[in-house]
Amino acid sequence: MKSKYHYDVIIVGGSYAGLAATMALGRALKKVLIIDSELPCNRQTPYSHNFLTNDGNTPKDIAALARLQVGRYPTVSFLSGRVISGKGDGDAFEVFTEAREIYSARKLIFATGIRDILAPIDGLAACWGISVIHCPYCHGYEVKGEPTGLLSNGEAGFDFARLISNWTTDLTLFTNGISILSGDQQVQLVGRGIAVVEKEVSMLEQDNGQLRNVLFSDGSAYPLKVLYAPGSFEQHCKVPEEMGCELTEEGILRLMYLVKQH
Repeated sequence: MKSKYHYDVIIVGGSYAGLAATMALGRALKKVLIIDSELPCNRQTPYSHNFLTNDGNTPKDIAALARLQVGRYPTVSFLSGRVISGKGDGDAFEVFTEAREIYSARKLIFATGIRDILAPIDGLAACWGISVIHCPYCHGYEVKGEPTGLLSNGEAGFDFARLISNWTTDLTLFTNGISILSGDQQVQLVGRGIAVVEKEVSMLEQDNGQLRNVLFSDGSAYPLKVLYAPGSFEQHCKVPEEMGCELTEEGILRLMYLVKQH
């Protein structure tokens, strides 16, 4: 089956990175198609912070303004959909969508971003980005001085607890089971006034994403309104890897070009 549509560049992913690339190419008079599944990583976050000129705006509003500005360039087209596979190299690429359509281009850019891997704790996903947070530079100012929890353990928990103790003096580290902190790390945290709770977390009691209590497997509860839960992530889209793109040790898509072999 032949490709139905041909472009100079197809950009897979229509959040900030994809829109930025599209604007540059639109201004270069390139015929561009941007394909977006409309599932950005920050879709549940109420407000964006530490973002110069947009501090306090919603991620949705920021993206909407960017899309409006990019859409003013007549060579740019948008498609709501999901790319499920792709092929090609050099100056000939094709992508295949969930809607069973094929689009081709001379160049292909992936700006698909990452997906957070959340701990399998009931209630955590509902609070994610709202009252369960991962970055003090993005969210810490808004909860400064509040009684704060940290869901982590070991070296990572020790380092993160010391970091966020700058934003609050009322901090509790929940290790979600037996602590693997060293004796010295435990002493240092206690010296900073950071409590360590080794109970297993069973669920987060919440109301529309607002944390109320951390509940433990022994039936006890800890009232709390904000909890840091730093974790890992994975690529939002597997197509780049399937096409031969590499990941860094941190799991970030490595900048590279797929070129023809002569």
